[in-house]
Amino acid sequence: MHLSGFNFLKDQPPTRSLTYPRALTTYARGPDHARIGLGSCIRKESVSQSVSQRARGKPRKMADAVQDIDVKGSSLDTAKDLFAGAVGGVAQVLIGQPFDIVKVRLQTTAQYSSALDAAKNIYAKEGPLAFYKGTLTPLLGIGACVSIQFGAFGYAKRYFETLNAGRYAQYYAAGAFAGVANSVISGPIEHVRIRLQTQPHGAARLYAGPLDCVRKLSSRGGGLRGVYRGEAVTIIREAQAYGMWFLAFEWMMNADAARNGISRGEVPAYKVAFYGGLAGEVLWLGSYPFDVIKSKMQTDGFGDNMRYKSMRDCFAQTWRAEGMRGFWKGLAPTLLRAMPVSAGTFAVVEATMRAMS
Repeated sequence: MHLSGFNFLKDQPPTRSLTYPRALTTYARGPDHARIGLGSCIRKESVSQSVSQRARGKPRKMADAVQDIDVKGSSLDTAKDLFAGAVGGVAQVLIGQPFDIVKVRLQTTAQYSSALDAAKNIYAKEGPLAFYKGTLTPLLGIGACVSIQFGAFGYAKRYFETLNAGRYAQYYAAGAFAGVANSVISGPIEHVRIRLQTQPHGAARLYAGPLDCVRKLSSRGGGLRGVYRGEAVTIIREAQAYGMWFLAFEWMMNADAARNGISRGEVPAYKVAFYGGLAGEVLWLGSYPFDVIKSKMQTDGFGDNMRYKSMRDCFAQTWRAEGMRGFWKGLAPTLLRAMPVSAGTFAVVEATMRAMS
């Protein structure tokens, strides 16, 4: 045996540590392509076991997925999503309220021939401030709604990623989840807003303000049942609308990043706003008939004055009286509103998230 040049090593059997696969002795790649160092000398059993299970194609347990959410989708990430969404919600209300009141008037009455005619009449008879009727309720509530939308979407997206679900299917599912979560507070908030927007002007008005509206809806409709009128169709609308909204936006952002060889965070702000605007158009085109039914149910009377007994009855009566066209009344101002409102929402949310990163 010769000691010079360490030639004695080639006669020795290799140790166990030299037989580990390179992937386990350097790093493991998770679904988000983040490197997890394993160390040069200490073997971390839990990580290597997870990697080996994935290599063998074994499905991961629900507990493993939830544990990954705790690591990747921390409470700090969710808090950022919630805060950015709240800021975006305020921008959404301030931009979209004038368009929204025109939409609701067209959906719930036949006295206007077009969106322009409705806007002219509102301005002439009620003044410019009438376009911001009922703004206090959404200003306080929509901020919370959009906060929930982005918070729930971010959480659900991180969860679906741990399950290795289909990329774009998971965006729709996460968006639908966000919509359903949001509907718990968006239903009554929009109900109150619609009541305030459609009430007569001046001395003939029915409600002194949002709180008075809630009180009267509760007394006439049987407590929470009156405030939550139209909630079933609201849930359906929210799930479909926000599934389409987030799916469209994420697809356009990812396609742009891939096309230009950049990261998502490097997509220019004007493109973020443009893609957000287009996503808004997709949202309404995919869910508008449900919104029409919701508006009709939430402006309906109570007791003997109730016209629609249920969501199904409202669909049936609308079809009989107006045909297919009845489900799309007010679409033009809605689409006109959707572009700037959705663009502003996503631009503000994305800018806020980047500022916090």
